Amino acid sequence: MTEGCTQLSRFLTPQREARKPASLLPSLVRKLARLAALLFGLCFLAACGLTIDSDQARVCRSALPALNPKAAITVERVQAGPGPRSLRVDYLAEYPDRPILQRFAICQFMAEGLSPNKAELEGLATEEGPLSGASLYLLKRYYLETPEGIAGDPGSRPAADAFEIPKSVAYWLQQILVSLPRTAIYALLSVAYALVFGLTGRINLAFGELAAVGSAATIAGASILLVYGTSSPVLGLAAGLAAALFAGAMHSAAGGYFTIGRIPGPSSQPSLIATVGMGLFLMEYLRLVQSPVTVWLPPIWSEAWPLARAEDFLVSLTPITVITAGIGLAAALGLLWLVQATGFGRSWRAYADDAKAAALMGVDGVRLLVQTLALAGAMAGLSGMLIVAQYGGLGFAGGFQYGLKALIAAVIGGIGSIPGAMLGGFAVGLFETLWSAYLPIEIRDMALYAALVVFLIFRPGGLLGFRDPTPRAV
Repeated sequence: MTEGCTQLSRFLTPQREARKPASLLPSLVRKLARLAALLFGLCFLAACGLTIDSDQARVCRSALPALNPKAAITVERVQAGPGPRSLRVDYLAEYPDRPILQRFAICQFMAEGLSPNKAELEGLATEEGPLSGASLYLLKRYYLETPEGIAGDPGSRPAADAFEIPKSVAYWLQQILVSLPRTAIYALLSVAYALVFGLTGRINLAFGELAAVGSAATIAGASILLVYGTSSPVLGLAAGLAAALFAGAMHSAAGGYFTIGRIPGPSSQPSLIATVGMGLFLMEYLRLVQSPVTVWLPPIWSEAWPLARAEDFLVSLTPITVITAGIGLAAALGLLWLVQATGFGRSWRAYADDAKAAALMGVDGVRLLVQTLALAGAMAGLSGMLIVAQYGGLGFAGGFQYGLKALIAAVIGGIGSIPGAMLGGFAVGLFETLWSAYLPIEIRDMALYAALVVFLIFRPGGLLGFRDPTPRAV
């Protein structure tokens, strides 16, 4: 034991400093606040200059065929209109028996940002003047709201400066770009598993449901701002981010303390069963609070940025994909820094290596457990926020699938290794995307579970986990 204490002394702060009276979460809350500020800053910078709403652009373009019957429409440019909540579309109308006409349309909408009626058209004008109220009503009622009108969007002309690449490379590159949000979500959830397992040797099976809690908190935070008349996507996502981090951390700290911290014993099975009960409780709790109907946020920053082309195939990337992937990357780097360069990280690594020796050096095990559970819950809540930002929403039972696949990613990467869990999340997200692109999607999940079996046979410790052929018991 003395030798173990000597080895651990380089990881730990002095004993006198470690025993100073303090509350459970002060320093961790400050670090989470700094991380939230960093993520909000990244989101704000990525959103600068994004003035074209793709939903509004689609509605405005869809009206063009009705304004030009029997004409072939070529949209040249979509830009901000002369007034608030308006868009201007410049286009060419080609009739069979007359020269090509260069025209424009200015669409005025009822709202913007995160408002649910932001795509509601309230005014439309062309170079010939504004449409009357009756004409606008007939256009909306008998064209835009019909299947023909919905399918009538002529689209925008792809950027001419997109460079040419081979078609096989273009398709592969598009799949990689599409996988970015999914890999970020899996990586954050996998890290949550690794944080708790690395410290306690036990698995919390409720992290998928904690992601659903984070998604519900994101929608609640954005909805509160809408109630007070603020529909800014930046402020809405900032409020949702803060709500998701707080809700995930608090639910995880409270639930994990009673399902992991208060169930001692050498066997992890009672605690594992308790976390299953916690997941069921959270699922039913969300069903009652949020209702069985999934609440969706309208899409934001989803206008495609062209990057390359292969003949008619265009490789594109949406701003929200860049934002969600960037937030996931920033959170991963921040977490690695937290574990490697702070007092919390030194205590976590020391306690994970030898709990008894760490306790002799002044590490409070209960305090450290609560901090770890809160941090893991915040990562799960952040993943729920990314799901809402990228896909619009998550049902009360939708977190189970995310949690299960993130657990597979954590096992493949190394269940006790934080970098390994991140690598496993990236690997599983990329595997799912590429399998869906090139192979039958019906057996994708079967292939993923088969890959897990292969890893458990040939590399039971995962990519970056324990090197011993027999891992710790789960």
